[in-house]
Amino acid sequence: MADLSLLDNPVWNALTTAHQSLGRVHSLAARYQDDISPLAGLGEPSPAALADLAALVPAGRGIGLVSPAALDIPPGDWQVLRAREVDQMVCETLTPQPAIPLIRLTTDDVPDMVDLAKRTEPGPFLDGTIRMGAYYGLRSPDGRLMAMTGQRMRLRGLREVSAVCTDPDFRGRGLALALVSAVAAGIVAEGDTPFLHVKTENEGAKRVYEKLGFRVRRAVHFIVLRRL
Repeated sequence: MADLSLLDNPVWNALTTAHQSLGRVHSLAARYQDDISPLAGLGEPSPAALADLAALVPAGRGIGLVSPAALDIPPGDWQVLRAREVDQMVCETLTPQPAIPLIRLTTDDVPDMVDLAKRTEPGPFLDGTIRMGAYYGLRSPDGRLMAMTGQRMRLRGLREVSAVCTDPDFRGRGLALALVSAVAAGIVAEGDTPFLHVKTENEGAKRVYEKLGFRVRRAVHFIVLRRL
């Protein structure tokens, strides 16, 4: 059984274990490489940890900090652009859906992936995000990327399902359900437990995930900061 307590501080625990090669760690702070993801985490919710994070972020650059608790951001190094809670869901018993043919997306697909993410806003997706794990998609007969989903954070025994997005022209066809099912099944087949993050108010998405066996585990805090 995976240690679900690792998910209380997922970015920190990913970057200090399975994803260490994809980021930078400075004492009590860790962040992904610039071209991979703006996500960052702290080893503890303290001013010292925030000061360590400041050493990893150039002036004027933004960062998305995931924390198990709300943080008191002291003035000086940071400007808070956005702060909210998001729900964290885990799937300990998957109820897979019928399989459909998927495309394993590669670096050749990255321009279309970045474009789809910009238009649908599933969360930050950059040119190097594909390096975080396996991504899959579906294309229309005319070649458009209709939908995609993949793997983002990786911790010991745990893998995140992320970048769940569908082109507005192709919504209502069950594409997200099929993709999340397939990605989660691949994670389970490798012996890991799938988890994901979803906006608390996105009840439609949560119903899709619940159909597959995901349950809300807890809320985590997501803070977008800009380094001054």
